[in-house]
Amino acid sequence: MNAPTCANYRFHDLAPDLGSFLEDVINGLGLKQKSLAAKYFYDERGSELFEAICELPEYYPTRSEIALMRQHADSMARQIGDSALLIEYGSGSSTKTPILIDAIRPAGYVPIDISREQLMQSALALAEVRPELPVRAVCADYTRELTLPFFDDLQFHRKLVYFPGSTIGNFDALETDAFLRKMVQVAGPNGAALIGVDLKKDAARLHAAYNDAAGVTAEFNLNVLRRINRELDGDFDLKGFRHHAFYNDVLGRIEMHLLSLQSQTVTIGAKQFLFREGETIHTEISCKYSVEEFQAIANCAGLAATAVWTDSAQLFSVHFLTVSPAGK
Repeated sequence: MNAPTCANYRFHDLAPDLGSFLEDVINGLGLKQKSLAAKYFYDERGSELFEAICELPEYYPTRSEIALMRQHADSMARQIGDSALLIEYGSGSSTKTPILIDAIRPAGYVPIDISREQLMQSALALAEVRPELPVRAVCADYTRELTLPFFDDLQFHRKLVYFPGSTIGNFDALETDAFLRKMVQVAGPNGAALIGVDLKKDAARLHAAYNDAAGVTAEFNLNVLRRINRELDGDFDLKGFRHHAFYNDVLGRIEMHLLSLQSQTVTIGAKQFLFREGETIHTEISCKYSVEEFQAIANCAGLAATAVWTDSAQLFSVHFLTVSPAGK
């Protein structure tokens, strides 16, 4: 596939292995605790629903982080320094990135995403409105081992890996450690990271954020069953399942499930799966941290906590971390 171009835009396709939707679903539903990978939320309808979630009054993370970026972008720029190469994981259609770009004026911008079409569209659109900014889009799976192309045409003093949102919370403890270690390798010596982290807070507020009154999050969760029906010849009865999200205080995380309201059998292709009444499909986690907890995890992975910014309500945090000597 040939990517559209403009003078300051280049596209690098590392041909990420997307895996098999059918294989992942069959394997996940065959587990004792049935599960579906959260990455399958994001078909066209799922992406639209997530954008709607970010606008909900109950859903605080997006508003809190944008406000933090606007208030503290200059301070972040002082920590980052001049002429950084800005590498963004899961760039999507984030509204936060232009705020950071305006503040740090990077030597180049490298958005990385597994969604080829969305990446092409968003990266080219940014390049067109910012002709002074070299944009080098990379189609790759940033959760796996990642070797970036050489950017010999760009002169920069450090690589900055930017991971906004609260996506870091979608990994469990072992996955987070492994992910951050891979990030250290990408950032390299003298490298740094800027990571958005959702903070621990009152369970009632968390419950409201993931169980909104309008039912948008419920529709987002159920949409993955609709996608299985459409793409994998499934016969899920969506009326037989209910969105179920709760805060697991022991593990410090929100868990999202789909709860079977009755005993039922679901067919996907040639496979059948029996659901007991009350049995769930685990679809997502969202871990919440204190500032100190996340800094300790990052430190073990080779990132030294250098600065952190939080909002006045202590809802969200943005961490600036540098590659420690041991992480080089």
